[in-house]
Amino acid sequence: MIENNTKKQDNEAFHEPSRQYFNPAQIVHNFSQKGRDHLNRKTSSQFILSLQAGAFMAFGAAFSILLSMGIDIKGVSHLMAGVGFATGYAMVFLSGAILFTEVNVLLPSYLFQKPSLMSLKILKFWLATYLGNIIGALFVGTLIVLSKSLSPEFFQDLNHYINHNKMSFLSDGTWGFFEIMISGILANWLIGMAAFLTTAARDITGKIIGTLLPVILFVAGNFQHSAANMGYFSIGIFSNDTYDWYQFFYNLIPASIGNIIGGAIMVALLFSFAYNDEIQNKIK
Repeated sequence: MIENNTKKQDNEAFHEPSRQYFNPAQIVHNFSQKGRDHLNRKTSSQFILSLQAGAFMAFGAAFSILLSMGIDIKGVSHLMAGVGFATGYAMVFLSGAILFTEVNVLLPSYLFQKPSLMSLKILKFWLATYLGNIIGALFVGTLIVLSKSLSPEFFQDLNHYINHNKMSFLSDGTWGFFEIMISGILANWLIGMAAFLTTAARDITGKIIGTLLPVILFVAGNFQHSAANMGYFSIGIFSNDTYDWYQFFYNLIPASIGNIIGGAIMVALLFSFAYNDEIQNKIK
């Protein structure tokens, strides 16, 4: 009897705890389900959640500038800007808000499993998300400017960041378009991995860390992410004397194309193909 109890205690002592994260196949399956859920929402719900996501991008953009102001050491400045912007992405991921660039990962993951669903409904969803993100960001940008809460130094740093990190590609002419697009592929590849790591985690701390690391990398690398740039432009449109409002679309359009490629192909397609067998076996 004593020997049996001892063996039982030994087995319990060496029993491995359940995993604290989801495995990759489960993550891709979760992407597919989230993509389906977003697509099946009413258009009004899609638009409201897109407004929220755009607003969070503007908050993240403002926070990234505030945290990096006055820091001359580039590495530290990049780190703080990345931490600031990760706040916006964390709010998106945890609230269920709909971000255009995240949709470029979630929706294709669903469509690759259900290719017969390609329809006008999907294009309407993509358009509603994109417009919602822009309007939400502009709304917060307007409120920030009207509030006069931020110092002139903030707007000087913001304009310098926009001119040198977002719009400088335009000086390369036609090739600048492709530079932004390629940079956009890299940006949403990383944000797709932020969504991947966030989905893998099963607690708030893990989700925040999963968001933080890829966002710091894409901010430090100056990769062009259309949703992030909407956040910066939504504030800068009121204070930037170098560019007119419509010129910001010279950045947003190629960045958006690159973001679609980076999210849909480099993340959704490749992982869906790699884990197709597990997904088809209805993983739990």
